[in-house]
Amino acid sequence: MSRGPEETSSRGFTGVLLERCISCGFCLAACPTYAQTKDETSSPRGRIHLMRALESGELAGDDPTMREEASFCLGCRACEPVCPAGVQYGLLLEEWRDRLWTRTRRPVRLSMLLWAVNRRWRVRLMGLPVRHAQRADGSGAESPTLMLGCFERVLFPAVSRAARRLAPELRVDPGQGCCGALHAHNGELERGRRLALELGERSPGTIVTTSGGCAAHLASVLGRDRVEEFSGWLAPTYEAVLPPDGKRRRIALQDSCHLRNGLGGHNAARELITLVGDYVELPSAAACCGAAGTYAILRPRDSRRILDAKLDEIEAARVDIVVTVNAGCMRQLRQGLRRRRATSRVVHLAEILAQAAAP
Repeated sequence: MSRGPEETSSRGFTGVLLERCISCGFCLAACPTYAQTKDETSSPRGRIHLMRALESGELAGDDPTMREEASFCLGCRACEPVCPAGVQYGLLLEEWRDRLWTRTRRPVRLSMLLWAVNRRWRVRLMGLPVRHAQRADGSGAESPTLMLGCFERVLFPAVSRAARRLAPELRVDPGQGCCGALHAHNGELERGRRLALELGERSPGTIVTTSGGCAAHLASVLGRDRVEEFSGWLAPTYEAVLPPDGKRRRIALQDSCHLRNGLGGHNAARELITLVGDYVELPSAAACCGAAGTYAILRPRDSRRILDAKLDEIEAARVDIVVTVNAGCMRQLRQGLRRRRATSRVVHLAEILAQAAAP
């Protein structure tokens, strides 16, 4: 999907998008970092003010406040659904970081992550130890393609196994590369776009992904008609039975920020969960868990502060299982609950559905 008349030039802002912000303040209540600091600068409205200052030359790219706020933002896009002016803050943030985060200013850990997924052979190499879980099948070229998450295939190979059990018609290409979301969100906007186009060319037809963040990025480049997040794609055909022991467990959901705020796809997962358990809505299910792609790695203290309140909710709700639809959220919640020695388990939606799938 092209960006139409608002197409941005290399290393510059989409001016029309900057002009849309009317500084109404609706975004303040939705912003996790503003909730933490109560500092106007740490809100979407405040950050757009910094972007305008950069664009006008009032502030330079190496201004300490500007660089701090570009990093401090989670990029969760919770401000977008509540914005009456339709500001595409997620795109503005990507353009901002693309302009500020040159190679000489990029954190070493981020450079290593981007390097690891920058070429298809590197991504494939990461998945070799668990390649048996992601083998190709005999489906034809017209079958939908299951996108294998770059780090998901290494950290959580059971997710792709579960997706294949639920939908064996999905075609799998173990040689596929990164979708480019990691690059687009972290200062390499054009590289992220090129990687998405390459994946689209390699996988004609519908692409199904078990990662909400990847779904949002791919849809922004390839078009909404080419990309399906797994829960939305599966919901119309899924059949389930009660677990073997007949017990309906209490199950909560952690939304994927980009899936909910970018694509609006948050109902299908809830509908599917009600088929296999008793759904419990957490008060902050729609709010970021602090994983936010690379955020938990680059800003672990800030990430943990955001996570702690969510862990309190999970424990208070006494849920048996917390379901996620994104690998980063799954890693974040598992680590947090493990630190607290909590009894709640964290699983991907595909895993819990596969366990209860009708034969």
